[in-house]
Amino acid sequence: TAAELQECLLEKNPNTYSVLSNGDMTVDSLCDPELFQETKQCMGVLNFSPELQTKIFKFSAGILHLGNTRLKSNKRDEGCTVDDPQWIEKACHMFGINAVDMTKALIKPRIKVGSEYVHKGQNADQVKYSINALCKSIFEKIFKLVLEMCNETLETKLRKNFFIGVLDIAGFEIFDFNSFEQLCINLTNEKIQQFFNHHMFTLEQEEYRKEGIKWDFIDFGLDLEPTIELIERNMGVFAVMDEECIMPKATDATFLSKLAGIHTGKHPKYQKPPAKSSLGPQPVHFQILHYAGVVGYNVDGWLNKNKDPLNENVVELFVKSKEPVFSKLFEAPEVAATAPGRRKKGGSFQTVAMIHKAAVEHLLTTLRETTPHFIRCILPNMKKKGGIIEAHLVLEQLKCNGVLEGIRIVRKGFPNRLMYQEFVQRYTILAPKAIPQGFMDGMKATQLLVEALQLESNSYRMGHSKIFLRAGIIGYLEDLRDQRVKTVLIGFQTLARGWLARKRFRKLLDMRVGVMVAQRSTRQYFVLRKWQWWRLFTKVKPLLSVSRQEEEIKEKRKK
Repeated sequence: TAAELQECLLEKNPNTYSVLSNGDMTVDSLCDPELFQETKQCMGVLNFSPELQTKIFKFSAGILHLGNTRLKSNKRDEGCTVDDPQWIEKACHMFGINAVDMTKALIKPRIKVGSEYVHKGQNADQVKYSINALCKSIFEKIFKLVLEMCNETLETKLRKNFFIGVLDIAGFEIFDFNSFEQLCINLTNEKIQQFFNHHMFTLEQEEYRKEGIKWDFIDFGLDLEPTIELIERNMGVFAVMDEECIMPKATDATFLSKLAGIHTGKHPKYQKPPAKSSLGPQPVHFQILHYAGVVGYNVDGWLNKNKDPLNENVVELFVKSKEPVFSKLFEAPEVAATAPGRRKKGGSFQTVAMIHKAAVEHLLTTLRETTPHFIRCILPNMKKKGGIIEAHLVLEQLKCNGVLEGIRIVRKGFPNRLMYQEFVQRYTILAPKAIPQGFMDGMKATQLLVEALQLESNSYRMGHSKIFLRAGIIGYLEDLRDQRVKTVLIGFQTLARGWLARKRFRKLLDMRVGVMVAQRSTRQYFVLRKWQWWRLFTKVKPLLSVSRQEEEIKEKRKK
């Protein structure tokens, strides 16, 4: 509503805010006001008080205002100034802090040199990176606040021996421009896909072991190991980047040069980009061969993103905020100790790469301790409308989300398996004389049926309770069964149609006899109707006792 926008000092046009204006602003099938009201309704159901809802919206609005900050470089020195202070003033009003102090903390933060504190001037790029890091950190903490409230509302006092967790993960990302964020997302997908492949392999292995099937097992999870090793192992992309982050004069160019020197021509999953793609405003600096395809990455800004430094002067202001909820977001010591780009007490420098690796490993540890089920979501089209399927888009998703990879794993073994009784019941029609009459064990009956069908020995395996078939065998048997069923149905239809035709013919013969009798009787009637003796006979006949005998016989039969 207009009042809510005014309370958050927001304008109605979303293009006003740079944080929101990097994509499509409107979707024809979605109504933003209705979705906003549904969101508020859901928050109310989850025990978010109206005051807390308002604060969450104001903090989110503060991110929008802070992201619009424009900086102007000084001509006399390397420092900068705020070009239009209204955005910082609005953001500070949302956060409950002083705008002047906020501006000083961003432009000239106070740092400790030896035993004294001095003010260090920042150039426009450094301040912009600091603002972006603050926006991401605020959004992260708001998101965690919402999660904590949801978990608190759904909390139960029952023992948590069992639980159901839902992991909603972004799919594999291959864009025209891929940066550090895409590398982190793609590494997560590589490890999830490796877990999925290993899980599929383990399930297959367990099934074969239980049924006593001899098969040379292949752990397809190992296929993804070289790519994972290239990114996160020793001397990988993350390790080299972390090393460069602690070097005083390191730049993105030195990081790329060092990475290329270590892996170019030596690692099978690392490639130099073609000369054509390495030119232009958004060049590709190196390529990695992921399971979903070749992805080219641009390393501009990677070192700063990996450090993701939070301005400690601004964080101190946030802790002193007049808004208790906002202040509490930044005062937790465990959060501050592990924040990206900061040094834990008695610990080492924590980069985004380190934190991301630890988070992914924690996730995989949880998955290994549970019984996972995988649901692959496919987006049919980019228009968000029903009844439209873009074949190329669907195929790319099947490739990127591992469905084709899962099919490849299953097809290497015996993907089709049927219980013996089910196999005999369904395919006896193909060789009805192969199985003798009377009782017979399902395994033996299946063996006789398979021999009668002349299947190759390498195309199936006999387990303790199931028959395992290679890919394509079920389709072949189904085609044969369809032909046989078709032949049987045609024969049945032939018999039924013949019987119906003969029945119809007999009916026509009876009708012909009836017509002839009716014709003869009619002709006799026309001959006799004027004969006087016939008229006398028709009048006397009812008076004769003989004519009543038939009626008396019928009455006796009824009794």
